[in-house]
Amino acid sequence: MNALRPDPRPLYAQTEAILTRRIADGVWAPGSMIPPEPDLAAELGVSPGTVRKALGGLERRRLIERRQGRGTFVAAHTSERALFHFFRITALDGQRRAPTSHVLDCATVAASAEEAAPLGLEAGTLVHRVKRARLIGGAACILERIWLPAGRFPGFALPVGREMTDELYVLYQRDHGVTIARAEERLAAIAAAPDDAGLLGLGEGAPLLEVARIAFDLQDRPVERRVTLLDTAQHRYVANLD
Repeated sequence: MNALRPDPRPLYAQTEAILTRRIADGVWAPGSMIPPEPDLAAELGVSPGTVRKALGGLERRRLIERRQGRGTFVAAHTSERALFHFFRITALDGQRRAPTSHVLDCATVAASAEEAAPLGLEAGTLVHRVKRARLIGGAACILERIWLPAGRFPGFALPVGREMTDELYVLYQRDHGVTIARAEERLAAIAAAPDDAGLLGLGEGAPLLEVARIAFDLQDRPVERRVTLLDTAQHRYVANLD
């Protein structure tokens, strides 16, 4: 049982933090139903209204979903959900088409200082390093390099030279108990390096959009660094500002 402690935050924020911790710790697994509001209120010693407001915060963060007539459930990442929330590439006509993924390399290495710092790690810490191409309509238009702390993802491996059938965020949650809650991205225009240009079928120096992402887990810890290179000749990066 998690009890509320002296805390300057409003009661609903403290309650939301406790409920988030339960999801992060696996007390409530993805896809499972959480207790009714009155039960949670009685357990935590707060009003049902406080619990309702806390659940509203979890719902806005897409950590839970309410199902009419059935109850409230911990949200589970599916490939469709992960694509909808985190894949921001569209065709020129604005249509979002699901990409296929081809793993080019997957290895566990000692991180350089540049690789380690964005993940809050020290240089030399083991990380899983992934390189993959993403194809839309059969054409490679995206390259991704991904770094994961090996300590958070023991035994992580991907099928090199083969197509992936699941989104990575689904694998993180299902196989390693890591739920991606949010991500921060920085965009830059760059010129394609020779190797990257060749993989995308472009000339050296062709313009690319670089999207540098840090993804965070439920406890707001950085758990993935991802650098995406996009050929914008036929595709665009789209951000929805709510």
